[in-house]
Amino acid sequence: MQIQDLPYPDPGVPDARSGPRFLWWLFRNQLGGQLKSLAWGLLHFLSVSALPFCVGVAIQAVVDHSGRRLALAGGLLALCCLGSALGDTFLHRTAVTNWITAAARVQQLLAHKAANLGSALTRRVAAGEVVAVSTGDVEKIGWFVEAWSRFTAAAVTIVVVCAGLVVYQPALGGVVAVGLPFLALAALPLLPRATRRADFQREKAGRATELASDTVAGLRVLRGIGGEELFLDRYRKASQEVRHAAVRSARMWSLIAAIQVLLPGLLLIAIVWYGVHLARQGRVEIGELVTVYSSVMILTYPLRHFEEIAMAYSFSRPSATRAARVLSLERATSAEGSPDRAGDSSPSGDLYDPATGLLAPSGRLTAVVCGDPDAAGLLAERLGGHPSQESTSVLLGGVPLDELPLGSARTAVLVQDKDPVLLSGTLRELLDVPASGDVGAEEALAAAQCADVLAALVQGSLDAADPLDARITERGRSLSGGQRQRLALARSLFTDPEVLVLDEPTSAVDSHTEARIAEGVRALRAGRTTVVFTSSPLLLDHADRVVLVHEGEVAAVGVHRELVHKEPRYRAIVTRETDEETASHDVQHEQDALNEQDVRREQQHVLHERQDVLHELEEIEESA
Repeated sequence: MQIQDLPYPDPGVPDARSGPRFLWWLFRNQLGGQLKSLAWGLLHFLSVSALPFCVGVAIQAVVDHSGRRLALAGGLLALCCLGSALGDTFLHRTAVTNWITAAARVQQLLAHKAANLGSALTRRVAAGEVVAVSTGDVEKIGWFVEAWSRFTAAAVTIVVVCAGLVVYQPALGGVVAVGLPFLALAALPLLPRATRRADFQREKAGRATELASDTVAGLRVLRGIGGEELFLDRYRKASQEVRHAAVRSARMWSLIAAIQVLLPGLLLIAIVWYGVHLARQGRVEIGELVTVYSSVMILTYPLRHFEEIAMAYSFSRPSATRAARVLSLERATSAEGSPDRAGDSSPSGDLYDPATGLLAPSGRLTAVVCGDPDAAGLLAERLGGHPSQESTSVLLGGVPLDELPLGSARTAVLVQDKDPVLLSGTLRELLDVPASGDVGAEEALAAAQCADVLAALVQGSLDAADPLDARITERGRSLSGGQRQRLALARSLFTDPEVLVLDEPTSAVDSHTEARIAEGVRALRAGRTTVVFTSSPLLLDHADRVVLVHEGEVAAVGVHRELVHKEPRYRAIVTRETDEETASHDVQHEQDALNEQDVRREQQHVLHERQDVLHELEEIEESA
C-alpha cells in the first residue's frame, strides 16, 4: 500500500482484544511494507557498520606499504558509502510510508466504528477519549509500527557485526560480543517505570483534552452564567498536571538516554585499553585495533534504536489499548443484517416496538410522552434500528430492523437527536444530504419556521446573495439554541424519510413559533410516519395519536385532550404538576366519584319508590 493509494478499500477487521494484539494485527497487515523497510534498513546499517573495516584495511595497507590493498579499501569504502546513501534514502521513504499507512488504517477503522455506532458511541466512551484516539494516538501507533522494522534491522546488524569482529579479531571481538548485548539490555529494568509514567501522562493529557472539549462545547452557556473563569482555572490545573507528568516522564527517558551514552563510552575505553595492551604484545595490528574501535563507535548508532523502540512501545501501548477499547464496541444489532434480506428495498408500514408496546401507525403523526428524558433518548435510538444496548428488534411493516443492512435501516428510519450537530459550511451544504426529492429546501425551511434564521445568516454573510449560500459557523455557535434546532429540523424534513423520529425538536423554541412548527410539520409530513418525543402541549395537540410510556411500557394511548383529563401520570408530565397538585387532583377526582355514586344511589331510591307506588295502584285497580 502506497500513500497515493489511500484510503484503504477495506481496512480489515482488527484484533481489538487488547492493545498489544491490535499492534501485532497492524504489523501483520503491513508485512510487505515492513519487509521493504527491513531490507533497506539492513543495507543502510550494514554499509555504515562496514566503514570501520574499510578504514582499518586502508590504515594497515599504508603501514604495510601495499598500494593494491589501499586501492581495494578505497573501492570498498566508496561502495559502502553508496549503499549507506541508498539505504538511508529508501529506508526513510518506506518508514514514513509505513507510519502514514498504519495511522490511516487506524483512522479509517475509527471512522467506520463511529458511523456504525452512531450516537451510541459517545454514550459508551467519553467524547474526549474519542478525540484523543483519533488524533494523537493514531500517530503514536503508527510510530511503533514504523519503528519495528528499523529496530529489527539494527538488531540484525549488531549480531552480524559482533560475529564478524569475533572472526576478524577474536581477542577484541570477544569483548565486543560480550559487552554489546549488555549495552542493549542495560535500560531494560527502567522500562516498566518509564512506561508507567508515560501512561500516567497520557491519562492526564486525555483528561485535559476532554475538559477542553467540554468547555468549548458549552462556551455559550458558560458565558451566560459567568462560569468562564471557573472552567478556565480547571483547565489550567489540568494543564499543569499534564506538564508535571510530562516532566517526570522526560526525566526517566533522559536517564535511559544517558545510560545509552555512558555505557558505550565505557566500553570504548575498555576496548582501547585492552587493545593497546595487546598491540604492545604484538597480538593485534594497528589496523585491527582501529577497525574494532571504529566498529564499536559506529554501533552506538544502531544501538539507539533499542531506546527508540522501547519509547515507541511505551507510548503506543496505552494508545493502542484505547483504540482497541473503542474498536471493540459493537452495535446491539448486526450492521450487515440478515443475508436473506440483504437485497430487499426499505420496508414500509407501521412502526412497532415489542419491548415497550409502542405502535406508530403508518402515515400518521404519533407523539410519545416519556417522563424520563434519558429513557426517551434510548427509545428513539431503538426506533432507529441502532440501539446502544441489547434489546428486542423494532419492526417496520412487520420486518425487524436488525435484519436489514445498516444503510437500509437508516434510510427507512431517520432519528434526529435532541442535540443535533450542525457542521460548518454553507446552508446549501447543510442540506446536501440524501433525500427523497419530494420535499424542496424552501418547503422544509418554511415548515421549520426558519425565516428569521435565514435573515440572521444572510446578515452575517455579506457576500451571500442567496440565503442558501450563507455560511454557518462550526456547530452553529453563532446561532441561538432555537435557531439551531429549527435548521436541524429543516434538514430532517428535507430528507423526507419513510419514518422520521424527532426527539424534543422544539425544546428551545418559543411557544408562538412552536405552534407554527407543529402545523408545518403536520402538513409537510402528511401521509408519512412521524414520531415525536415531546411533552409540549402545542405539539401534542396536533398529534393524531399520543402514547404515554411509563417505566418502559406503554401506559396509555389516546389524544391529548382526552389523556389530560383521564390520565393523571400524563397530566403530571405535560402540565408540570407538583406532587401536591397531583394529590389534590386525585382527591378531587375521588370526591367527584363519591358524589356521582351518591347521586346514583338517590336516583335508584326514587326509582324504587316510584315502582312501589305503581305496584300499589295496580293492586287497588285489581281489587276495584
